[in-house]
Amino acid sequence: MAEQGRVRLKQVLFEFVRVGQVVKVNAIDPETGIEVSMVGDAKASSDTLKRLAARKLEYVIAKRLTQRGGKTGGC
Repeated sequence: MAEQGRVRLKQVLFEFVRVGQVVKVNAIDPETGIEVSMVGDAKASSDTLKRLAARKLEYVIAKRLTQRGGKTGGC
């Protein structure tokens, strides 16, 4: 999964919740069960928000991999 500090996600599940002028985006890796949240401008495209949320998810998974010595665990 990790390649030179970079994580390649096979699949990401997204959830979008609009709250006024912002959108909360949840991104979940179904393989590990790791979930991240972010808030973005409601005017931004869904593709942009997906890309940013996926990058955050990749970052969190890569960080956990380095902390656990290459092992990720689900819930």
